[in-house]
Amino acid sequence: MRIAVIDGQGGRLGQLLVEAIREADIACELVAIGTNSIATSAMLKAGAPQGATGENPVIVAARTADAIVGPVGIVIADSLLGEVTPKMAAAVGQSKAVKFLCPVSHCNNRVVGVKPLSMKETVAEAVAQLKKFAEGEA
Repeated sequence: MRIAVIDGQGGRLGQLLVEAIREADIACELVAIGTNSIATSAMLKAGAPQGATGENPVIVAARTADAIVGPVGIVIADSLLGEVTPKMAAAVGQSKAVKFLCPVSHCNNRVVGVKPLSMKETVAEAVAQLKKFAEGEA
């Protein structure tokens, strides 16, 4: 299974996701895709074995991933303070990959009906669902 972690800005969510995915021992090919080089670097430092930066890597990862994990903004054009281009958002949104979108309530996006969690709680929940998916449970 190929898992793409996509993040932007400082890459903190992506960093936590990479660490948690590795700790959960999910059998996968893990790739970190940053909308900027700082985010990519943070995910690589967290242990992602490979990474890339920018619009085209997001598009390619969306095409080749079985699962995509990241902030909800990766499916919204111009989110993450403009780092997510319309092409990136379309590629992720149209991807056949199962998407595990973490609700991050800033940048003018609010996910209604979702209780506010800390970033660590959000990551734990996302990785638990990802692990079930990887094991064929959901």
